[in-house]
Amino acid sequence: MKRTLTIFRGTKENGRYEDYEVEQQEGMVVLDAIHRIQAEQATDLACRWNCKAGKCGSCSAEINGKAKLTCMTRMDTLPDGPIRVGPVKTFPLQKDLVTDVSWNYRVKKRITPFTPKTYTPEEAKKGEFNMKQEDIDRVQEFRKCIECFLCQNVCHVLRDFPENKEVFDGPRYMIRLAELEMHPKDDADRIPYVKETSGVGHCNITRCCTEVCPENIVITDNGIIPLKERMSDRYYDPLRMIWRKLTGKS
Repeated sequence: MKRTLTIFRGTKENGRYEDYEVEQQEGMVVLDAIHRIQAEQATDLACRWNCKAGKCGSCSAEINGKAKLTCMTRMDTLPDGPIRVGPVKTFPLQKDLVTDVSWNYRVKKRITPFTPKTYTPEEAKKGEFNMKQEDIDRVQEFRKCIECFLCQNVCHVLRDFPENKEVFDGPRYMIRLAELEMHPKDDADRIPYVKETSGVGHCNITRCCTEVCPENIVITDNGIIPLKERMSDRYYDPLRMIWRKLTGKS
């Protein structure tokens, strides 16, 4: 069966959608069809990909208006008719389906990396290195992130207001902060960063980021809301506010 793919071509200043026909084969995903088009019809079609197994996060795109990985979207699951494939909208377009996501990596560099606690030999012997399974499971959920940036793409705080990139790290890095803050063996304090720099207050809990995550990370409920709670407990709890005024300590 032949399927039509309507793919965005060009740049922001000179872009258009063009139609290509491919023979849909059993098990074919959208990335397969793009590769077929590159090989047979448009050798200059630009797209980003790496593993083709849903683990590198490189092939993010908007398929029929929804943020997805092209390598994990089977063509037989899409409605009949043309399949519209365009670049993600939140980041600057370079060409065709390729966008500049380097802003995300600049944000990542701002966050204090994992800082392990130090133990005396006596503490080590007592088992201070041990971790509870529930703590491991909580952190492991966040570490499944493949940095496809689909959550960043659909976050309306970033998508509708590009200037917010100066004051809001976005859901991917809320998850990074949660991963580190909830790690029982991490010794760094990032709550001041959460309050002053990450812009966590800009998130209004629409959960659109959770809906598009290919790793099924519960971004909003398990990551962002607990971060908001930790920040609020420290800075806005009435008893703590009185304590800070009396002692000058946080």
